[in-house]
Amino acid sequence: SASSNTTPKMFLLTGIPGLEEMHRWISIPFSTAFAIALLGNSTLLYVIKTEPSLHKPMFYFLSMLASTDLVLSLTTMPKMLGVFWFKAQAIPFEACLVQMFFLHSFSIVESAVLLAMAFDRYVAVCHPLRYGSILTGSLVVTIGLLALLRASVLMLPLPFLLRRLPYCRSRVISHCYCEHMAVVKLACADTRVNNIYGILVTFFIVGLDLLSIGHSYLRILRTVLSLATREEKLKAFGTCLAHICAILVFYIPVVLSSLIHRFGHRIAPHVHILMANLYLLLPPVMNLIVYGVKTKQIRERV
Repeated sequence: SASSNTTPKMFLLTGIPGLEEMHRWISIPFSTAFAIALLGNSTLLYVIKTEPSLHKPMFYFLSMLASTDLVLSLTTMPKMLGVFWFKAQAIPFEACLVQMFFLHSFSIVESAVLLAMAFDRYVAVCHPLRYGSILTGSLVVTIGLLALLRASVLMLPLPFLLRRLPYCRSRVISHCYCEHMAVVKLACADTRVNNIYGILVTFFIVGLDLLSIGHSYLRILRTVLSLATREEKLKAFGTCLAHICAILVFYIPVVLSSLIHRFGHRIAPHVHILMANLYLLLPPVMNLIVYGVKTKQIRERV
């Protein structure tokens, strides 16, 4: 049938187009970051689980962040390193769709967790006396489940939208992993629905979450500036600094990568692909440094 001819059995991942000769070298920072992310985030989860003094909302959100970073790393890095080390470029069509679903879903989960952490900081700074009564264990669990549900519901249409497209052009994905727009580009049909859906989800998630985070921080800033002593101000800022770093490290590459995809036709492909990889590599490692190393209770326990 026509559809079986146009649904490929395999795609080929190029790695970083234009830098194939450098793959072995490029794999060094990638595999290092992967090892740090695996070891560090697993340690973080173990410490939070086994240390009763860390059984608090802030650390529950932190363990959600660590779990999300682990899933993102495990979804993409093993295949990517396979491409870099062994030129293992082939990926079955179904596996490609599964990888894409997990990659995009858990990016959305990470965004939700960062928003939850902003809410946590807002309550801690602006309503410290009501912190325990607002951020109950059941609310934390509900937030985690809602984050997963929202991501799954938003991403579930993607594999189906891609399955219905015919692929009669190239089988080569110019990327290190199956990213939605990179796969859409291979279809030889009208991909407007995919494009519009991709843009809407990006704006909806990044836009809404970032606006809400910004709103939380404006409220926090107003409260902090009204505090009496310089010590109090610094202490309040200090509790938020780690979270602000995590937000910047996560959102800047996402937004830039998304803009380059849509508008950066003059930008060399390898620049774009490296940018897209930063957003997988940086957050897991940075979150560890920012939270794991900087948080006194975790440092002492380790």
